Amino acid sequence: MPYTVFALKWRPSTFDEIIGQGHIVSILKNAIEKNRLAHAYIFAGPRGVGKTSTARILAKALNCKEGPTATPCQRCPACKDITGGRSLDVIEVDGASNRGIDEIRALRENVKFAPASAKFKVYIIDEVHMLTTEAFNALLKTLEEPPGFVKFIFATTQPHKVIATILSRCQRLDFRRIPVVDIISQLERIVKKESIKIDQEVLFAIARSSDGSLRDAESILDQLTSISEDKVTLKDVISVLGLVEQEALFLITDKIIQKDPKGALGLFNDLIEEGKDISVLLSNLIEHFRNLMVAKITVGDSRLIDLPKEICEKLLEQSKIFSLEEIFNAFNILVNTQDMARRLNSLRIPLEISLVRLAHSKEETASYTPAQLKPKSIPKPVSLQPQPVKEEVSDPGSSQLISFESIKEAWHKLIGNLERIKMSVATYLNDGRPVKIKENVLTVSFPKNYSLHKESLERKDNKDLVENIMSEIFKAKMKVNFILSKEEAEKDDNKNHPFVQSALELFDGRIIKEG
Repeated sequence: MPYTVFALKWRPSTFDEIIGQGHIVSILKNAIEKNRLAHAYIFAGPRGVGKTSTARILAKALNCKEGPTATPCQRCPACKDITGGRSLDVIEVDGASNRGIDEIRALRENVKFAPASAKFKVYIIDEVHMLTTEAFNALLKTLEEPPGFVKFIFATTQPHKVIATILSRCQRLDFRRIPVVDIISQLERIVKKESIKIDQEVLFAIARSSDGSLRDAESILDQLTSISEDKVTLKDVISVLGLVEQEALFLITDKIIQKDPKGALGLFNDLIEEGKDISVLLSNLIEHFRNLMVAKITVGDSRLIDLPKEICEKLLEQSKIFSLEEIFNAFNILVNTQDMARRLNSLRIPLEISLVRLAHSKEETASYTPAQLKPKSIPKPVSLQPQPVKEEVSDPGSSQLISFESIKEAWHKLIGNLERIKMSVATYLNDGRPVKIKENVLTVSFPKNYSLHKESLERKDNKDLVENIMSEIFKAKMKVNFILSKEEAEKDDNKNHPFVQSALELFDGRIIKEG
């Protein structure tokens, strides 16, 4: 007997077997029971979430001997033929390879003929957005007034490419990405029925890598069972997919918290030597800091973090060490790493620089104990509130004016003083550039894509801190103004880019001018 892959073998055959689309199932069941089914539907959503399977189940519900019914019997000839893909009255069309006007004209001519043996003639057009405009137009009249025995179901991953005149004639149902926990539950059912020996953490890794697609997850599981000799382990799935396990993300973040750039680079190098994909690591780190932000704001509400409960608890513990500003700063640095990678045509060096920037500090926080080692002994986070600065400034009415040259000479001192009080403010300000000073009001400019820096520094407590430190350094009352400048963004060429400056400092390098 030929082998059947998991994605086909475990395809749902009833509404109750559909995973993660409860809202769709409820709508269709109610429509069938109340005899209010539309003549045309658009099933929109990501790949592998059950659009075509749901279309076939709907066709079966319409044509079952007991139907229309929300619970097809699975035993009558109509149910068996549709399940086996043999029904002459359920016509599946691939929109990618039958996208022209001639194919749609043929379909339009065949619509008028009554079903061969079933109650309804059901046309399922997959990837309908691939049809040409002419093909769509040829379908319009038939779609608007089809024979009573005809139903159209269009499936698409890109509904925005379907022309408005088609959309207006269909009832649209949006399918969602399937949550990780639901994918894990389905994989558990499969491995139990198939008697597969597998570690629980492998199922989590598969579900997470599938990006909400149950079909992808089942295909990955199928692939792993074919290459493993006895038991599928985490090592197998990592070697096949180049994944970065969740624990590695916590460890790297711990090194950032501990201000240990050497340790962060060491972990990064170990992951690369194990064959991990650098782009996957960067994406996972960005997602990890997003999860830290959500955990901190929602106090670990797992509904907004699509991960198992124990991971959510660990995220909550780690998020307590950061302020929101520090999480935003880390997120911004990691996102900008992608921009630098495009400029250098390399990802490893930009990510190394970013890890060093995140983990580097003049003050080490050696009192921190990683959450995964001692979950119940996390120290209180170091206070990052601005400390009162003793102002030794001249009379506010003084006419003493500070020159722009003095500002440039004292810029690094200003950043250094800020680092000792509030690292996040120093980091943000370091990415800006003083451009002018007038009547002791300093203007600091940021490229237009650094709006997060500007908004954070304009918060009253942060702005007051910067102005107090400046006033202390120059012994005069100082004010600061932050701007976003398109001109500055255009002038910000590679040699002035903060990542390049960090690289020069890290490797004690210099820029060689051409010519």
